[in-house]
Parts: sequence; C-alpha cells; structure tokens
Amino acid sequence: MLQKAWRILARTRGRKRAYSTAQAAAKQRIAELDSQSPFLVDTFSRKHDYLRISLTERCNLRCFYCMPEEGIDLSPEGKILTNKELLRLASLFVRNGVTKIRLTGGEPTIRKGIVDLIGRFNELKSLGLKSIAMTSNGLALHRKLPQMIDSGLSHLNLSLDTLDPFKFELITRRRGHEAVLKALDVALRSGMPSVKLNVVVVKGLNDSEVLDFVTLTKDQPISVRFIEFMPFTGNKWDQAKMVPSSELIARVRERYPSATRDLEEPNETARTWKVPGFRGTFGFISSMSDHFCSSCNRLRLTADGQIKVCLFDPNEVSLRDTMRQGASDEELLSVIRTALSGKKEKHAGMNDIDVVTNRPMILIGPRRSHVSASTTRPLLPLIGSASLQRVYRRSVRGYSTKRLTHVDDSGKANMVDVGDKVPSKRRAIATGRIYITSLAYELVTKTYPVNDARGDEILTPEQLAANKARQKGDTLTIAQLAAIMGAKQTSNLIPLCHPLALTKIDVNLRPQVEESLGSDGDQSTRRYVIQCEAMVSCEGKTGVEMEALTAVSIGLLTVWDMLKAVAGREMEITGIKVAAKSGGKSSDFVRAE
Repeated sequence: MLQKAWRILARTRGRKRAYSTAQAAAKQRIAELDSQSPFLVDTFSRKHDYLRISLTERCNLRCFYCMPEEGIDLSPEGKILTNKELLRLASLFVRNGVTKIRLTGGEPTIRKGIVDLIGRFNELKSLGLKSIAMTSNGLALHRKLPQMIDSGLSHLNLSLDTLDPFKFELITRRRGHEAVLKALDVALRSGMPSVKLNVVVVKGLNDSEVLDFVTLTKDQPISVRFIEFMPFTGNKWDQAKMVPSSELIARVRERYPSATRDLEEPNETARTWKVPGFRGTFGFISSMSDHFCSSCNRLRLTADGQIKVCLFDPNEVSLRDTMRQGASDEELLSVIRTALSGKKEKHAGMNDIDVVTNRPMILIGPRRSHVSASTTRPLLPLIGSASLQRVYRRSVRGYSTKRLTHVDDSGKANMVDVGDKVPSKRRAIATGRIYITSLAYELVTKTYPVNDARGDEILTPEQLAANKARQKGDTLTIAQLAAIMGAKQTSNLIPLCHPLALTKIDVNLRPQVEESLGSDGDQSTRRYVIQCEAMVSCEGKTGVEMEALTAVSIGLLTVWDMLKAVAGREMEITGIKVAAKSGGKSSDFVRAE
C-alpha cells in the first residue's frame, strides 16, 4: 500500500511540473506575441489607440473642480517635456497603434509654439495617426484657432460649465465667458468635423442649465457632453454634489420625450442622445455612476512625462526619466507595455477612489458666490508669466524663516541691512475688500443730483446722510488717489520699512454684488462689496509687499470715511493680503483665491 501511494504521489508531482512548465511556456509565448504586436493591448484585451498628451500644467482659469483651493506646485521648467521629447514619444505611440492624439493641459493654448507643434504632430499621419484633437477652456483660443486648423487640428472640445457669465466667474474664479463663446463661434464657423462642449455638472450650481445646453443643439452642429463631478485631490468632491447621468437623462426626456439614443463610435465615453430635428447631439459621461472601463482605450502622458494608464489610478511611470537616461525606442516601448500590464479591469467605486495620492485634475489633463461683472481690469494677471512657472501657495518657502528679521540678537527692534543686496525688479500685488450697505453701493455706483430741501420740505435722516456722502465727491476716485499716496508714504508709516523709489503704482477699486444660496437652496443672500487691488513695483534691494498692503489699507479706509455717514455702523474691512509677488531671491508667489 505504501509503495502504491508513493507512485501516485510521484505521478501527481510530475503532472504539476509539466503543467507549470507548459504554463511558463504559454506566458513566454504571449509575451513574444505582445512584443511583436503593433498595438498596445492590456491583460484584459483592451487595445489602446487613443493618447491624451498634456502640454502644460499651467492654466489661465482656476476651476474649483480642477484646481485645489490651496493651489499646486508647478513642475520646474526643466521637468516639462520638450517639443523634441513630445514628438519622439508621440511617434512611438503612433507606430504602435495610436490613431488619435488629444492635446490637453492645464490649458494647452498656453504652451509656447503650439501652432507649430500641432503641425509637427500632423506629420505623424503618414505613420497612421488619423486625428488631432484638443481640449481647451477657450479663453485665448479664437485668434489661434484658424491657424491650428490649418496646421492639422481636426477635433475640438471646449470646456464651458455655464451659460451665465456671473456663474462663470464663480466656477472659474476668473472672467472670460465672452471669450469662450467667441471661440465656440469661430469653431462652428470653421467647419471642423467635431466641436463638443464639456459641461461638468454640480448639483445646486449649474444642473438647472442642462435643458438650456440641450437647446443649443437645436440650431448648431454641436455635441454637448454632461460630465459627472469627479473626485480629485483638493477639489472637495462630495457625493451629494454629484448628479447621476440617469437623473439628467430623465429631466431631458421629460422636456423632450422624443429624444432617442444616437449611434456611438466604438470606445466612446459618452452615451449620446439626439432630439429629432435638432442639428446637434448631447451625451452623458457617467464616470462615477456607470463607468465605461470595459471599453477604455485611453492612455495619458502628463506634461512632466509620466504615463498614466487610468485617470483614477495614482500609479505613474516616468517616460521622461527613462528617455533622458538614454533609453532606445524599444526600451521605452517595454516600459510602456509594463505600465499597461498593470492597468486594472475597472476603477474603484466612487467611495473608494484614491484622492489622496492621485494628482489633482489640473496636473493630469482636463475633461473639463455670484459676483457681478466689472468693467475694470483686475491687477493679478500683471505678475509676469515667467514667475508663474514656480507657484507656491500660502506656505511659501521664501516667506519662512527661523527668526524674526526685524529684531537683533537681543530682541530689540532692528532695521534690516540691505546694503549688500543687488537691486532687482520687484513687484507685489495686495488685495482687500470692504463690505458696505445697499444704499452706500447705490451712491458709489450711480450719480445723483444733491437733494436740497425746498421750501417747507423736510428731509429724513437717511436723505440727509446720503446728501452728505454725495457732497464728498467721487468715492472711488478719491480712495484710489489716497491709496497711491499711502503707498508712497509707507516708510513714514511703518517704522522699519526701507524708503523705496517706486516706479509704478496701480490701484483699482471695483464695486461688486455677491450672492450666495441659502441652506435650502432657494433663497439667496446678497452682500455689497468694494474690492481693492493694488500693484506696486520698483527696482530696488527689497520687496514692495508692504507698499502694496499699505495702498489697499489706505484705499479701503478712505472708502469707509467717504461712506460712514450712511453705512458707518455696518461696514467691514476684511481680507487684506498679499496676492502675488515677484523678484528678489525668495520664490515667486501667487496666492490661490
């Protein structure tokens, strides 16, 4: 019996060894076939023929769902892929089956020489590339778009989350609604084969505009795609703010019961619908409620040269570093295939998505208070583009020190010695605001004749106070002049500040109306505010942050003095801070709004 048992055990072990050997041979054969395949195929047999290339991490908008409130640290310029590196990688991907390239950012139109770069990508059509697409916020697009189309751009996605210019400022933290609409008009008149609008839908913010966007498809050959609000690092995603596509479809079908599903291209992320008789279509990208991972054919190349095989996967592999270490195309392709072999069958559920170690959306490549419009140009963009290459938010290295600079070793007040410093161009922007009453806002924004009493007419205390305020003159002009004078007097007001020869002082005061929804989502509260921005520059041995802060402070105090007769008990000055600075040895700085 014992000998029989040993024979059975030996045969079993032999079969296991044979099976293991056959399995290893099969895996080796599969690897060989994969290496010979002209396509990039993952372990779930998904062929990847679509590459999204981020051209820059920078953006000229600050959309809350894309940009963390505290801002981002941009990669140093030397870490961003060069045009030569971009073209080499794009060529490698195209030779291995990629037929569509989409240019993203940040905001791709910011990339220097983008028109020529599109032309270079267009040369890859001889290798099998079929289309060059771009996703843009449209802010600086309308002048460049005709040249881009001539250079080979064939598909355009514009990010536009609202048709309300006031709400646009709330979402993007910038102006520019009219510029985006202008870009859309140029795109539609150009005859491009594909023009799409990307609309990120957030409950209580813009979900009420869904039917308005659908109406756009009636007369224009445009495709509107409603995108579910997705979680990324720093965007304060909340499931309660996410509107499932199924709910939006129900709303649309209630208005347009004849709407039907439209034919969709293979691997299309949007479920497309069409209203009979309408020229365009609309669709729903349900990344959260009904993901489409089974047909995913996308790869992403970040601006700093990392390959991401899934939007929601924090894992990245650096093609930039591999390339700069002298890797051949075959070695690069091996790295790409290895990264692709780790792609999961599907991303996690909405409650399990990694928003801690994954990048903010701005660094991957986008899908894309109610403030009244102002005709006055804001000062913040005056910080030079070179300085924006190194953005630090709030906890800035250059602002931290182990000791106070204005005291000596014994703790006594001490003026900093700047004698050995080399003069350089320096610039600082400060901002602040004052909340005022509705009557004060009316007096500031409109011109009225003085209401003199005639005969037996008796004026109310409110009328008398209004007359007193009017008689003081143009509130904003006087406050602007006071702010400029205050900046010049900073060293006289702040004991240890160095006197500086200021080369320029710009001050803007903008009256605005802020509206915010109540907790019930229906009633809104309205506050009246005057926003003050001061930009001060010089060529000197020390910075001008104090001069900018002084200008804002004096300007707002002057507004208070001008309006105290009608609003003295209710005004509030708040939020005075340095918004941006450049120049000097410390890091350039732009505060997140």
